[in-house]
Amino acid sequence: MLKDEVSEVRVSYRLTDSPAILAIGQSDLGLQMRQILEASGQKLPESKPVFEFNPAHPPIEKLDAEADGERFGDLAKVLFDQAALAAGDSLKDPAGCVRRLNKLLLELSA
Repeated sequence: MLKDEVSEVRVSYRLTDSPAILAIGQSDLGLQMRQILEASGQKLPESKPVFEFNPAHPPIEKLDAEADGERFGDLAKVLFDQAALAAGDSLKDPAGCVRRLNKLLLELSA
């Protein structure tokens, strides 16, 4: 479900407060450098972030226990979107993010 958005998914034990982060590959440009080059009209090399997650964080534990495939996908995508926002990136699909969040909130309040 995240294969089009990330180059790799890996476990990270360095995270404490966040369930997940988006890290850059060793040879990739950082987000700020990409934004500067993009604003100046430069062509950017194709790159995808690495999705790192903390397996002991409660939302990741909830995701791991989720049996429903659709709900698993929604939760994974919400965690990816949160990591993108925390990194200072913008969402590629803000409407989809809002739809998934509203759906999850309705399920929680039922």
